[in-house]
Amino acid sequence: MGPRSRALPWALVLLALRGAAGARPSFVLLLADDLGFGDLGSYGHPSSATPNLDRIASRGLRFTNFYSSSPVCSPSRAALLTGRFQMRSGVYPGVFDPGSRGGLPLSEVTIAEVLKAEGYATAMVGKWHLGLGINGSFLPIHQGFDHFLGVPYSHDQHTHYPQFASQEYAGQSRRGPFGDALSEFDGSVGQLLQALQENGLADTTLMFFTSDNGPSTMRMARGGSSGLLKCGKGTTYEGGMREPAVAYWPGHITPGVTHELASTLDILPTLTTLAGAALPKVALDGYDLSPVLFGSGKSPRQTMFFYPPSPDPLHGPFAVRLGKYKAHYFTQGSFHSDTTPDQACHGLTPLTPHLPPLLFDLESDPAENYDLLQSGAGPELLQVLKEIELQKVLFEQRMEFGESQIGKGRDPTLQPCCVPNCTPKPSCCRGS
Repeated sequence: MGPRSRALPWALVLLALRGAAGARPSFVLLLADDLGFGDLGSYGHPSSATPNLDRIASRGLRFTNFYSSSPVCSPSRAALLTGRFQMRSGVYPGVFDPGSRGGLPLSEVTIAEVLKAEGYATAMVGKWHLGLGINGSFLPIHQGFDHFLGVPYSHDQHTHYPQFASQEYAGQSRRGPFGDALSEFDGSVGQLLQALQENGLADTTLMFFTSDNGPSTMRMARGGSSGLLKCGKGTTYEGGMREPAVAYWPGHITPGVTHELASTLDILPTLTTLAGAALPKVALDGYDLSPVLFGSGKSPRQTMFFYPPSPDPLHGPFAVRLGKYKAHYFTQGSFHSDTTPDQACHGLTPLTPHLPPLLFDLESDPAENYDLLQSGAGPELLQVLKEIELQKVLFEQRMEFGESQIGKGRDPTLQPCCVPNCTPKPSCCRGS
């Protein structure tokens, strides 16, 4: 999405810019990779050096109940771009590999396509991870983006293991390699803020920052932190899907903190409204967050559905949040959340059904420690369970699973290669 400026080392940056005379805002969407709820200084980490992110958090609107659609990256990115749960577009189970045959279907309408139709210049910088395809057919330039600078699959650097930091940042933080990478990420945010200022766009640009899923703790301190939340990446506990999030637009968004419910699914409807565009004529799972950003402060989102990395219609959502309550119908650990003291997080912890479901009050117990039904359920909690079950049934009736794109398998010849015509791939791609 299009300024003519230097490339920045993002996990993912989406830019949608209008000319200086345009009345509608420009947009910058920053998506960190495997960054946990507890990783930023503004979210309570005692040793993270994130001054630029903390600055926009203090001068913007910081969310405390913001969710990704999935605890792993390819599906969460698909949902963010389309405003639709990943099952609808077929981005399941798991994530795309470099040689995956499938990708985000071109029939899906992305936020870039919506904005481009309204005259926006669009670009994407960083990790795509939504498929490559034959001759790059699934790349961002075929999904509404004028420009793409990045890698088509998981780059395994910056805040995603194994973390990368340049010479300027390596060894400089108090958090080790993860802290160094996070500091560099934060430094890039500062460069972007400076570029907006220098180009006269600071006051006409809405910047939104969040993360694709919870932290990977399988390598102990080399991963991120979910803070006080339970588990992390790969799980449907809070640590797997509740993310840091900030909306920043000087002079338009009043600085503060909101405890309203919101999701990456809501980004497409919100930006579409602000751009004066029409919503795609498909089933959407997101809501316009304008009341939260500019108005009464009340979110139109009252529910959140938690699907695992490998969802299926038989099990449905593993958990449902309604207001302050969250019910777990199934729980399962993940190898992405290994090495924490909590055995429930670990990869060898099997799929476990819960009937009645585990029920938590996330306002008084965000760490999901105390099952409200452990000592029986009174009339009030029984009514809560009834309402959650109703919302679950209604949602499952509306949910349609698209053909699995990841289930289309792999073709090693599709992998990007430094020696394009060599054989056999991928081993020959290392060159001589």
